[in-house]
Amino acid sequence: MMSSLQELPLSNPLLLLKQLERERERRRNTNRLKYYQPYPKQKEFHALGKTTNERLFMAGNQLGKTIAGGAEWAMHLTGRYPDWWEGAVFEKPVILWAASVTGESTRDNPQRILIGPPPKEEEWGTGMIPKDALVDYDRAIGVPNLLDNYVVRWGGGGDVQQGHSIVYFKSYEKGREKWQGPTIDGVWFDEEPPLDIYTEGLTRTNNGQRGQFTIITFTPLLGMSDVVSLFLLGER
Repeated sequence: MMSSLQELPLSNPLLLLKQLERERERRRNTNRLKYYQPYPKQKEFHALGKTTNERLFMAGNQLGKTIAGGAEWAMHLTGRYPDWWEGAVFEKPVILWAASVTGESTRDNPQRILIGPPPKEEEWGTGMIPKDALVDYDRAIGVPNLLDNYVVRWGGGGDVQQGHSIVYFKSYEKGREKWQGPTIDGVWFDEEPPLDIYTEGLTRTNNGQRGQFTIITFTPLLGMSDVVSLFLLGER
């Protein structure tokens, strides 16, 4: 960055201002997490994570549900928690899942929010996970531009030892059997999952760093479904 500053046209104030503005925009676009400022409902949702192991953010379209889920997952994956943070904190790198109904919807929502525009690899790093934290990835098979996983740089600031987290991208359409197996630290369900998928995902976190740990973000389209009933009526 020092060489870039040295190359700025100091003799042309207008051009200098334009270049500085472009640089400021670039830094903001590649570190959106730093500038995330939740509105009260989002902040309340995050804060509940400190004491609640299953959370539901249910609201209408375009009201910041997926943004909130992506911002929180990015914090856990990187270990970069803002000063205002009152929610759950992981002390070590994490293994997290992010899921939606189909491979396409997982790609177009959680993956896009976390990584950036799926078809534009040159813009990966403009999602909630800062560009300088993206390390490596594997593509999924069968759905164009869908990722299977992404390795994320965790920690590395101050006295925090640097490590690597992993986020895996899943879909409900694969069925419960594809959700069996590994121990993970958390699952983010973006859009309402079937009850068997939800319970299987929750089970995967039983022995994670914080025990059971899930978040769900969706617009209620299925009425008083089994999953909604778990939260609103306590029917377990």
